[in-house]
Amino acid sequence: MALILTWTLLFGYGFFVYQIVQKTTPDRVSASGFFHGESANGKSPSLWLLVSSAAISWIFAKSIDNAASLAQSFGIAGGIGYAIYYLSFVTAAIAIYYIRKRWGFHSLPEFLVNKYGALCAKFFLIAIAIRLFNEVWSNTKVFSLYFGEEGSWGYWLAVLFVTAFTVYYSLWGGLRSSLLTDGMQMLLAAVLLVIILVILIPGFISQGLPVVDSETNRAGLTFCGLAFVQIFSYPFHDPVLTDRAFITSPKVMLKGFILAGLVSGGFILLFSGVGLYALTFGLAGKATLAVPKLFGLPLLLVFNAIMLTSAGSTLDSTFSSVAKLTARDWSNRQGKPEESEARFGRWSMIAIAVLGNLPLLGVYLGDKVGPAIILATTISGTMVMGLAPIFLLAFIPNAGRWSFNFSFWTGLSLGVLRVVESAFSVQIFPEWIAIGAGKYALDLGINVYGLILCTLGFLLGTICNRMGDTR
Repeated sequence: MALILTWTLLFGYGFFVYQIVQKTTPDRVSASGFFHGESANGKSPSLWLLVSSAAISWIFAKSIDNAASLAQSFGIAGGIGYAIYYLSFVTAAIAIYYIRKRWGFHSLPEFLVNKYGALCAKFFLIAIAIRLFNEVWSNTKVFSLYFGEEGSWGYWLAVLFVTAFTVYYSLWGGLRSSLLTDGMQMLLAAVLLVIILVILIPGFISQGLPVVDSETNRAGLTFCGLAFVQIFSYPFHDPVLTDRAFITSPKVMLKGFILAGLVSGGFILLFSGVGLYALTFGLAGKATLAVPKLFGLPLLLVFNAIMLTSAGSTLDSTFSSVAKLTARDWSNRQGKPEESEARFGRWSMIAIAVLGNLPLLGVYLGDKVGPAIILATTISGTMVMGLAPIFLLAFIPNAGRWSFNFSFWTGLSLGVLRVVESAFSVQIFPEWIAIGAGKYALDLGINVYGLILCTLGFLLGTICNRMGDTR
């Protein structure tokens, strides 16, 4: 019975989204609508459509699962720490507002080409392409676990259905379809969150919020510090976010991004209550699976629905960003998009839908090899720390290609070393680098010292650029 209801919910979700797309999107959107989200009469998205789309696109299935897990591990500090990442909206809003108002650029690749050179822009695009690749498998994996154990037939059928369905309507309308479905998905996710909280609140009233020991609390605060350091670089390697920063006027974008950060950050903080509940009642296993099992099938279906909603909204945004990256950003095309570019973008969507799920096959490679492959392919916040000076200090005179390279490659090298250290259990960084306590102390130290090194490298690059210009 439970399995039948779960699959009924999945098909119901598909029917719900299909109706939205069919009623709001023309049979064939224009190339401008496909890439820039414009309506049939050429209007840019409204403020609240931008807010809802940007917010739900950052409420990934992966992110709400992480928020609950961190709260389960560290208490309230874990939930707050993950919510801090949503200050990335403010960082991106301010930096991109400046980029658009001062220089008049229409995309981050255009900015990078003009400021740092075409080769530097290509390096950046490769990094965010890996990010988009990881968004596919990491989201399909989270929701598919509600349909069966990893590697089971139910698991794979769920992966296939949601991926294929999302590709279908993304091919139809591109970013325009993504924006319109995002609005309804944000509303649905909010309703589902309220239902979850109403069910959990009586337990908190009877038991109170969980209290963790001082060492665990210190570890949670260390994670908060890590999140705060990373918000200065993290948003720039997510085109799902930054693409939306160029589809309205700069003023609307600035206001919309700040509101979206508050909405999505608040959502994540509230959802971390699931992890707090698991901690309060000593539930074993992952919070997003253990808590609904405690209450039975009705709440399990609600959790299933919220994971589907968040994963679907992220996947369609990922597909539209892949289309834009391959068809326009890679060649730095500006101006009005052409239909030939839209066709190429659609083929790119199909390709990433297939390739992006290949890491899920790691389940067949054993307990060590499979996870190691997935971890090694992940572009983490540590790897992209060098983007902070590149975007936030671009106004400094003589900032150019040497500035980019000294900052970008320093951060990437430190991040790769950290991935190797974690994946293969070898010690690379000395213990004195760690700052704080717990499992994230080393990451915090690497990010703090690494960001300093990236900034110094960027400034050194300005000197090299100046010396090169005077020769």
